[in-house]
Formats: sequence, structure tokens, C-alpha cells
Amino acid sequence: MRNVKIDMEKCTNCRECIEVCPEEVFQLVNGIPVHVHKEKCIECDLCINICPEDAISVVAH
Repeated sequence: MRNVKIDMEKCTNCRECIEVCPEEVFQLVNGIPVHVHKEKCIECDLCINICPEDAISVVAH
């Protein structure tokens, strides 16, 4: 399972990651996109590729 990190200093809350994710991995929490359903991630990288601010990355654990 990958750990997707959203850099909140770069994130503009455009919600593109939420819209593009086929597994609904992201949710808005207090108006901020959060990677909440990590177990559902299919590692398609759509969220990483669509982010206009380059705010999403994968962190090795």
C-alpha cells in the first residue's frame, strides 16, 4: 500500500484529485482534500498527474 502525501503548502484545494480518482480515495475534510481510503488506492497515479500545483507525491514507508 502506498502512502500518498498532499503538500498543503502547494495545494490550492482545486479538488482535481478528488474528481479524477476512480476509487474515491480522497475526501474533503474541513474543506481540504485528504487521502483517507489508502486501502482502496490502485496506484494509477491519476491524482499525481492531474495536480496542477504538483502537490501530490508518494512517500515510501
